[in-house]
Amino acid sequence: MKSNSILYVDWSDCFIGSSQFTSSKNNKQMYYDSMNVRQVFVIMEGETSWVSHCIDNYPNGTVKFNSFSELNDEINKEVAAVSMDLILPDDLLERILAYLPIASIIKAGCVCKRWHEIVTSKSFLWNSSHALPQKPWYFMFTSSDEPIGYAYDPILRKWYGIDLPCIESSSWFIASSCGLVCFMDNDSRSELYVCNPITKCCRGLDEAPGPKFPDYSALAVSVDRATLDYNVLIVKSKQVSGNFYQWDLSIHLYDSESIMWATILIETLTGWRAGDESVICDGQLYFLIYSTGGGGLDNRHGLIMYDLKSRSPHGLLMRSFVPVPCSLTCGRLMNLKEKLIMVGGIGKQDRPDIIKGIGIWLLKGRKWQEIGRMPHKYFQGFGELDDVFASSGTDDLIYIQSYGAPALLVFDFNQKQWKWSQKCPVTKRFPLQLFTGFCFEPRLDIAP
Repeated sequence: MKSNSILYVDWSDCFIGSSQFTSSKNNKQMYYDSMNVRQVFVIMEGETSWVSHCIDNYPNGTVKFNSFSELNDEINKEVAAVSMDLILPDDLLERILAYLPIASIIKAGCVCKRWHEIVTSKSFLWNSSHALPQKPWYFMFTSSDEPIGYAYDPILRKWYGIDLPCIESSSWFIASSCGLVCFMDNDSRSELYVCNPITKCCRGLDEAPGPKFPDYSALAVSVDRATLDYNVLIVKSKQVSGNFYQWDLSIHLYDSESIMWATILIETLTGWRAGDESVICDGQLYFLIYSTGGGGLDNRHGLIMYDLKSRSPHGLLMRSFVPVPCSLTCGRLMNLKEKLIMVGGIGKQDRPDIIKGIGIWLLKGRKWQEIGRMPHKYFQGFGELDDVFASSGTDDLIYIQSYGAPALLVFDFNQKQWKWSQKCPVTKRFPLQLFTGFCFEPRLDIAP
């Protein structure tokens, strides 16, 4: 009954899927299969009810359990089935379903009307958000033009074909936090959307203030897990006219509670510019900056911290400068349980455009601590040239993938383990085809 085929998901009703149900002759056996969750409830042939197995029917309240071999022999006999739907009350069934992986919950909503009503109820959404946390999924774009691809579920180790709402191209800016994903177009930087990719709920935002056509933009989003309010931040960088060394930098914040944009900082940097990489972590906005000349090969990149609570006044931004730990390429910032993590290629000293490895660092205070380096057997699949891989992470997982192939490597931050994902069901159609993606936390209880 288990299928290795890809599940193509149409989320128009939020919960869809497929189920398999078979019935043997004379209704002696029933079987339901839902995304690796199998439930078989049987009574022995010749008996008329499950009641005969209740503890109250045994003398002195004792129950005799057979050995595994005896049970196995009994199961091999012809059996009849009874549905537990007739036994479990709604609140207990709701709690059981809340602990399923998100993909199994979606398919459970197709079993029957009762289950659909349960998994779409407000109480279930509350229970599921307080159950065991879901592992972050990774969405891999399989086209350089269209926003199509597959999402990887690390719990069930399966790929799902899903459609992303709002986004029109895989080249758009993307940021995620606590089940919400923010998209911004890469041309005018004026189209902004926040959505839940699981439920397809989507909201368009007004255009952010600041320069209309900045040279560089960085997008970040942060969700308050207590209130589910969220902030979207954009860091814009534009070269001062006629001066390559000076760049105007501005930070703009959208608050979902007030539904308004605000410009919280405007400053001019000399010798440095912002780029397209930023993240919000523990109330701080972090973004990478890049040298525009005058620094050595080991001083091409740096990190800036901006406190979103105190909001430092104009002119103090560079005081928070933190140098990167090495000659860095493909630097990416990510929030792993309110810890700032950076992933990047380690450049050679004499050829910084060629990487000799991929490292993972944790920021402690103003110092970087290396917590992992990709083993050579995995690194060989990524090549040695600059800008050859993408990385994204949240919770306790970091995903790293090569731009040139649909290979996806997963690093478990807690266990410090590396492993390949299941193979993505896509093949490279032409030599220059590029692959990229982003990770997000799958949730049913949050909407923009």
